[in-house]
Amino acid sequence: MKDHHKDHGTPHRAQETLEQVIQTKIKPILETNLQRVLGVTIEELNKDISSRLQKNPLLDFPIDTSISFKQAKKQFKNQYLKKLLQIRYGNISEVAKLADVDRRSIHRIVKESKLNVDKIRHDMARAYDVKREAVTQIIEDVLNSYKEVIHPVKLEKAYENVNEVSKEVLEQLPEEPLTLKEAETNFEREFLQKALKENQDNLTQTAKQIGLRYETLHRKIKKLGLINTA
Repeated sequence: MKDHHKDHGTPHRAQETLEQVIQTKIKPILETNLQRVLGVTIEELNKDISSRLQKNPLLDFPIDTSISFKQAKKQFKNQYLKKLLQIRYGNISEVAKLADVDRRSIHRIVKESKLNVDKIRHDMARAYDVKREAVTQIIEDVLNSYKEVIHPVKLEKAYENVNEVSKEVLEQLPEEPLTLKEAETNFEREFLQKALKENQDNLTQTAKQIGLRYETLHRKIKKLGLINTA
């Protein structure tokens, strides 16, 4: 995978491409490697890893509904921007281009988030390494969630094989940098989806839990198409 920015057309078309790659190339890689290590095919395990990869490994951040929607969104922007700065070696202009916002906005977010751009530049992690680490973390997280059903010896072998699987997966993944607006929309959808599920789709309870007005929550979930609000 090359590290330079490429134009992938419209976000919708890019997302379709990612879905196709996961179905036709990445799922077989996961199935072959995990079957070889575990001795069995666990369809749900493959499905869970593929699902996490589908939303873009670089944007696979934990969703914490124990804090307010506003706080969580601020944390997300911080993490999103830090990842972009890492894969673009602290280059504000490049990050602004990827995020599709002006440089002043990036500088403002950097200041508000208290990100140390000089340190990011000094560390100079290769973009490939940042991406591979993100894929590795996803696979390890999903494996960990299956520790109750996978034999400890086989699970240990699976962990040992993660780096090689990550390398194969990353070679197939298209470069999919999302703009800040697209990334925020994805985050809002996942955060609100989780909060609604925790409250059995009760809007009043959900709004109270995440610190939003009922009307604001109603408007957001209607826009995101999360539940039928008619």
